[in-house]
Amino acid sequence: LVFKGVLVGAGAGAVASFYRLALIWAEETSEGMYGFFRARPALIPLLFLALAAAGYLVGLLAKKFPLIRGSGIPQVKGELTGRFDVPWISTLVAKFAGGAASILAGLSLGREGPSIQLGAATARGIADEWASSRAERRILIAGGASAGLAAAFNAPLAGAMFALEEIYRYISPTLLIVLIVSAMTGDFVSKLAFGLSPVFSFDTGTQIPLNLYWLLILMGALLGLAGAGYNFVLIKTQKLYKALRRLPESARPAVPFVLAGALGLVLPAVMGGGHAMLEYMNGGVAVKTLALLFLVKFLFSMISFGSGAPGGIFFPLLILGGTLGALAARLAGALVGPELFDSFVVVAMAGYFAAIVRAPVTGTILLLEMTGSFDCLLPLIVVSFAAYLTADLVKSRPIYDSLLDSLLSGGACPEGCDPARKIVVEQIVQHGAPAAERSVKELGLPKECLLIAIRREDGEEIPSGDTVVRAGDYLVFLVNEREEGETRSALERLLGEAEG
Repeated sequence: LVFKGVLVGAGAGAVASFYRLALIWAEETSEGMYGFFRARPALIPLLFLALAAAGYLVGLLAKKFPLIRGSGIPQVKGELTGRFDVPWISTLVAKFAGGAASILAGLSLGREGPSIQLGAATARGIADEWASSRAERRILIAGGASAGLAAAFNAPLAGAMFALEEIYRYISPTLLIVLIVSAMTGDFVSKLAFGLSPVFSFDTGTQIPLNLYWLLILMGALLGLAGAGYNFVLIKTQKLYKALRRLPESARPAVPFVLAGALGLVLPAVMGGGHAMLEYMNGGVAVKTLALLFLVKFLFSMISFGSGAPGGIFFPLLILGGTLGALAARLAGALVGPELFDSFVVVAMAGYFAAIVRAPVTGTILLLEMTGSFDCLLPLIVVSFAAYLTADLVKSRPIYDSLLDSLLSGGACPEGCDPARKIVVEQIVQHGAPAAERSVKELGLPKECLLIAIRREDGEEIPSGDTVVRAGDYLVFLVNEREEGETRSALERLLGEAEG
């Protein structure tokens, strides 16, 4: 299994690195293209015609291959929970082409979600040949997803943690080994292409003093509210696109493509993932300028992602979070000196991420690896968890859960599944779960779901109705393939940590 994890990591890392190179070329070409048209105003109508046509072509591509829309992370989650059976070759090719075209036009989208989906698709191709069971295939797909994120951001630990915290949401020794091995291998392949330097370059050598931690907690709470607002507006934007019945589905990406043309001519800093906005994150930029950049980037990100164009939200939301951190540092005035300005930008990125994705550990590790700012470890943790708790208190759902719900089509059998076939599903009983310390006959298991084994530290046993389920047990079920997605959701509610 370790060998298979290395194989998956190498393949996924190579594909994600190639995609990263393609997007770097696309961003540089996009910058040159808009500069060319700014110098030649008479040709601007041709630019908008070309962008509208390109957006329509990307829309046709997304209509033919619907699983390439958006970031790709909800699709990976759906595949790992039995809701989708993804055709990996067509998904890989179409996602690559659609994502590159979107960045070439300048849409406010990132590379990390597509990198995760590309890594998972590559792993699916390898797993179809090498996996010894259905369960092992899914573990290898998760390994490919973690390798994709690791290669996108030079962040191997964040890649492994993201798969655990956001996709699987539990830890098993086998899963942990594959995720770490795959992520490390993918990161190694990426570093061969891009070197050892971190993605962001910030000066965070001065530690934030303890007497300013009240300000970090306050900023984390405000970031939690801002993240909840981000999720709310993003879902509403998707619904608004669907409500525009006169706008064909294939024409929706043309809207941000044309808008990108206008912004590329008048405000190029908000284009693409947001690298250009990093230049504005310093103490010499006026508050009004930062606020304007945040507002335009936020709205452009909503319009870009809501259209269904292939692309992720990770990098744009990190840029938005960093802008909020820069605003907080400027508004704090003398409390935050120039030597702490970059530190506030970095911790705000992690807090905004934690509020939106609801993965605070991943957010903390991701910013540590992307910046090399280990002096900010404690502030990152404080801000991330303050933002996470605030978003939880206002009942904001994790964004990828909401996006997955919008993808599901009412419980249909995934393409290629056999309605009569039985499959094995394994779940861990978490501490505080409704099922913990209850007998099997008291569990109220879903229909057509049979508990066939319980694995514990002292071995495996065949349960009876009187067998008591304990926290930490691995329960093995036999379920119908047709109802796998719904059954997994029901088991997660029964075996997961109880709310409240």
